[in-house]
Order: sequence, then C-alpha cells, then structure tokens
Amino acid sequence: MGDREDTILPGTLVSTGWLADHLADPRLRVVDIRGYVRTVDLGQGRQRAEYVGARDEYDAGHIPGAIYVDWTTDITDPDNPVKAQLAPPERFATAMAARGIGDDSDVVVVDHVGGHFATRLWWALRAYGHDRVAVLDGGFQHWVAEGRPLTTEPPTMAPERFTPRPRPELVRDAEQVLRHTRAGDALIVDARDPLQYAGGMVRGSRGGHVPTAVNIPIKVFFDERGNWRSPEDLRQTLVAGGVTDETPVVAYCNGGVTATAVLFALDRAGYDRWANYDGSWNEWGERPDLPTA
Repeated sequence: MGDREDTILPGTLVSTGWLADHLADPRLRVVDIRGYVRTVDLGQGRQRAEYVGARDEYDAGHIPGAIYVDWTTDITDPDNPVKAQLAPPERFATAMAARGIGDDSDVVVVDHVGGHFATRLWWALRAYGHDRVAVLDGGFQHWVAEGRPLTTEPPTMAPERFTPRPRPELVRDAEQVLRHTRAGDALIVDARDPLQYAGGMVRGSRGGHVPTAVNIPIKVFFDERGNWRSPEDLRQTLVAGGVTDETPVVAYCNGGVTATAVLFALDRAGYDRWANYDGSWNEWGERPDLPTA
C-alpha cells in the first residue's frame, strides 16, 4: 500500500493546471485543509495561540470535489495533553476512510497557500505508509486568483479502506530529541520565526529553543509569488542552514505543523532522512525537565 508505481501524481507538488486537468479522475481525492493559527499578543513579549479550522470558508466555496479535513480535530489525538498531536493509527485510518481516501487513492492537499497545513497532512499520510500524496503549489489562493471553478456543494464519498502502516522513523518524541542533542547525531531544525527561536517572543511557559537547534524559518522556502522554490534552490537554502547529506534532520516548531514544511522541503531537495518532533515547543516548553537554550 502507498507505493507510487501506478499513481497519477507527477510528484509531491502539483500545479493548479495539473489539478484542473485531473479533477474528474476517479482515483483522485482533493483534500481542503485550510485553517489558521491565530495569535493574541499578551504584552511583555508573550503571546497565546488558538488553533482553528476554516470550515466556514470551505462551505463558502471550494475546489470542486474537494473534501474538508479540520486539521485541529479530524487528524489529531483528543486524548493527548499536548495540542494538535497526530491521531493514533486507527483513528487516523477511520478519518481517511470515511472521507473516501483508501489505499489506492491519489491525494492532493490544499490549504490557503500550499504551505504547512497541507504539508502536515502530506507528512501524516507518509507517516502512516501512504506515499500517494501531493501538495497543491500556491494553494487555494492561487486557484482563485486564476479564476478557476469553485463550488459550495460538498461531495458524497463512499467509504474506502485505509490501512495504516506506521513509519516510526518519520516521528520523534521528546526523549529521542533529547538524546539527539546529547549525541549530536541529528541536526535539530527549529522552524519557528527568529524572534521565538531567540526567546524574544514566548508562547507558553518558557521561551528559547531546543539546545543545538538551528533556525530555518519556512518563509525561505517560497518565492515572491508564494510558490515553492525549485528543488535546487531548496537544497542551497537547506545547506546554508546546516543540512548535510550525512546527518538526519529532526524538525520542530510550536505544534508539529510548521515543521512539516521543513520536511517537505527536505524531501523536495532529495534528502530522505528526516522526522518530525510532533510535540514540538507545545510539549518541550512545558516540561521543566527538558533543557532550553
């Protein structure tokens, strides 16, 4: 399951033109995962974040045939005390199957701009063994800007069978990250903005970053139009940030979502040893037993 031998996808990134040409293909599933992290400035260098889906925007107009996934509830673990953690295998499989995503489905994920909400589901599907997934370059905003069709009608999808096949190598927990920082056997990448990385803006109990982590904010992966830069440009940017062919990369952010854009960039640039610390700062920052820098 999850192999790409008979996929219709041309790769992990598809254009609006390609998607428009393939909307009628019965193997294709388009997932609208638009959402937000809304922040409130609390003053004195502190902020609070609210995680929200954009179901109202989906209802107001979406790509024909697209199904909606709420990134805050549909693919998360309600029993985990850390916010927005990836759902366990059976819960994730049930969510996919109910939306018509099966073992042989080709999936294109759409968020507002083809950014980290889309890459979150790209990573989640990969983490559960499903490789037949791509991100829409430029996202929903690009689709609308080109005057392409929209609908307010949600599709009716017959349930499919989605078989989760977990890949633990694509996920790290806090203890594993701590061991990496002590052994120096992985590059830890902080995908947050530089102010948070430096501790100048604190979200949660503590500021700072994971010891040894380098900062690669994800805005460097996109061009002035909001499209993903070429694999060659991505590789140059990643190398400048400290990525090498020899060392695995573990990315984190606040909630394990923005970090997946780093993983997507790594994959696009030809790197194949990477993982997401899903707990990210929402967990690390709240545990006084874990060191900060």
